[in-house]
Amino acid sequence: MKGFARREFQLVLLRRMADYQPGLVEDAMRELGAPRTEMREVNARWQRMLRSRSFPCGTRRHEAVLGPPAGTRERRIGDVACEVAWWPPLSLWPGLRFEIMMAPGGPVVHEWLVRDEGVPAPRLESVDDLVPWSCVVGDVDERFGTVAHQDGDVPSRWHATLTTPDGTFVAHFVWGLLQTVTSV
Repeated sequence: MKGFARREFQLVLLRRMADYQPGLVEDAMRELGAPRTEMREVNARWQRMLRSRSFPCGTRRHEAVLGPPAGTRERRIGDVACEVAWWPPLSLWPGLRFEIMMAPGGPVVHEWLVRDEGVPAPRLESVDDLVPWSCVVGDVDERFGTVAHQDGDVPSRWHATLTTPDGTFVAHFVWGLLQTVTSV
């Protein structure tokens, strides 16, 4: 897609993260060589493309921007067989890959950053180790066991409630990447 590739896609992901971690987003934009106005413009363009009748759906939408997926597989959710596709790590988040899940028939029902296969998760000994951008939803599930998940207020957000000996906490994620943890 002309003028929209992996760099611009990262700016789209950063736009929602800026609500929680403006300092980390500023650092990431500097790393990409992008001013704040470009991030807003790229995000506005992405939103227009998503709403366009001519923009492809499903995997083809992400292929147009990220290229062909690095892999696909079937994942069963109860009785439903979903297709999962993923792309190699993005430069801002080495060790994490972008993954989408599609319902039967092809519509994307979930998309987020996940830990790439073979990349070790960070040490998460306690809630204090849950620092912004250090882990993804799967890392928290793996470390803290019983975690109650809730959709966020927009599709890119996710919340996970975990109970530890120190109390109950809510971890807030954007595109699957930890942004903040609050005590309940």
